[in-house]
Amino acid sequence: MTHNRILVVDDDPGIRALLVAFLRKRGFRLLEACNGREALAEMRTGSADLVLMDLRMPEVSGMDVLRERAADPSLQRIPMIILTANNKTQATADVVDKDVWAVLAKPFDLDALLEAVITCLEHSNIPAPIAA
Repeated sequence: MTHNRILVVDDDPGIRALLVAFLRKRGFRLLEACNGREALAEMRTGSADLVLMDLRMPEVSGMDVLRERAADPSLQRIPMIILTANNKTQATADVVDKDVWAVLAKPFDLDALLEAVITCLEHSNIPAPIAA
């Protein structure tokens, strides 16, 4: 069975919809969360193979999720790619010790995002689907 479930976490429904549609069209299965609380709950089910997550969200932020992940060995196996509207240099500095795969600044290039997703999954030994 090919594992390629990506959890998309962003409080902006437009960005979530864009990412879900773009990645689904390329053969990935998608899960969604609109805040960090939902993301953590989904991550704890073990169903996500990769998390794409915004840093700035209400209730529970992406940084809160990263801190929780760092403290919970069962969550540490899940690779993460951060998407942020923050200055990329600052965002990278903020998450450098949080074991993230990549930081992509919004607005992001969809081809660069896809390349980061595929490379991350390959490095995590999770086969990516063959794009149609």
